[in-house]
Amino acid sequence: MNAQWQPSARPLNSKDFKTLILSSLGGTLEFYDFVIYALYIDTIVKPLFLPHTLSPLTLDLFAWGIFAAGYLVRPIGGIIMAHFGDKVGRKQMFTLSVAMMALPTFIIGVLPTYETIGIFAPLLLLAMRMLQGAAIGGEMPGAWVFIAEHTPKQRYGLGVGTLTSGITGGILLGFFVTIIIDLYFTNQNILDFAWRIPFIIGGIFGVISVYLRKFLSETPIFKELAARKALEKSIPVVTVIKKHKKACLIVALLTWSLSTAIMVGILITPGRIVGGMYHFANLDWRIGGCIAALTLSIGCIISGWLDDKLGTAKTVIVTWGGLAIVSIYFYSSLSADMSLTKLYSIWAVFGLFIGSIAMTPIIGTRTFPPAIRYSGLSLSYNLAYALFSAITPTLTIYLLSPDHILGEYSYLGAGIYISAVALLAVLVGFSQLAQNGWQNNTDDQSIN
Repeated sequence: MNAQWQPSARPLNSKDFKTLILSSLGGTLEFYDFVIYALYIDTIVKPLFLPHTLSPLTLDLFAWGIFAAGYLVRPIGGIIMAHFGDKVGRKQMFTLSVAMMALPTFIIGVLPTYETIGIFAPLLLLAMRMLQGAAIGGEMPGAWVFIAEHTPKQRYGLGVGTLTSGITGGILLGFFVTIIIDLYFTNQNILDFAWRIPFIIGGIFGVISVYLRKFLSETPIFKELAARKALEKSIPVVTVIKKHKKACLIVALLTWSLSTAIMVGILITPGRIVGGMYHFANLDWRIGGCIAALTLSIGCIISGWLDDKLGTAKTVIVTWGGLAIVSIYFYSSLSADMSLTKLYSIWAVFGLFIGSIAMTPIIGTRTFPPAIRYSGLSLSYNLAYALFSAITPTLTIYLLSPDHILGEYSYLGAGIYISAVALLAVLVGFSQLAQNGWQNNTDDQSIN
């Protein structure tokens, strides 16, 4: 008899809410720890961790290269943790991932700078970024699987969407903390010591999250598999590659949409486009980014709720289809002389529709059977994220330049890119496997 891919329908109870809150809190802090680096690349990483003799282009390459290293190592950490998550339990790996994020984040906060230890400063920073990447590679898929296997059937979308909201809340927290630092410290204070505060805070709260996660219980789905001795007996990732290629493709394509929406719409747009191309002040674009991150988190919850109410096909039309339209509107509306009120208003709507990204884990989690779910989601999600995170920044900068096929419409390059991958997500959402999950798929999904 096949194991259910999610708990049976029942009312939400206090234990469900505790699981959601504790899981979301850990995800928030992990994502905060990961993106705080990106928000400080120009103001901290370049002046303090790299030699001043390098050219501006070389500084950019090294600084963003250290950032990208965190993405590139994600598949390794994700696959290893997912292997044991499918073998020994979701909860243990779920807790380990937070611990692995907390330690390097705290260490970054106390690292000596280039002026003190020379070349060892960027090397140590690179090592810590790689540990962070390995940790988040296990955290994201692990968190989605954990909640999907805890949440009642009729609240599955809402549960995964709420968790995703908590994870993306780390971006909001990152923007908020950097705004506070900018307001209360001078530029020299920040360079001298204040830049360390966000990293140290992230590390400390990460340790608290490790403690809180001990109050979580193993998922009922994994308990059922273990009780029936139905855990995957071979290497889970090998089974995934052999028997679940279609599911991997679906998750990979949806991850392209997710990574582009987050990287371009939330991380690149504030400083590079609104600040760099349209010359808004640092505080103005940071506040705008904060607003977008807030509505993004709200949009994730709405997307999950809609999936429960309308089903996947209708929901991807509303969410990803809406993002395809709104992204073009947002970037075409930007101008150097627009009021902050209008900027923040359209940015809020844009962020709300970026909440479509919650459909990636909602669809992705159901495409794999329980015995290899963690490994399947982790492999396809992390490999795709590593690939597209390496391509997207360069492609976005190219699309924003005037020297290519878009010509005078180059300012729309980012919007066109997001719109294209959003429409791709709509198409993927109409596949039978995306809508109905592995149990109703006609391909070989014969595992438990």
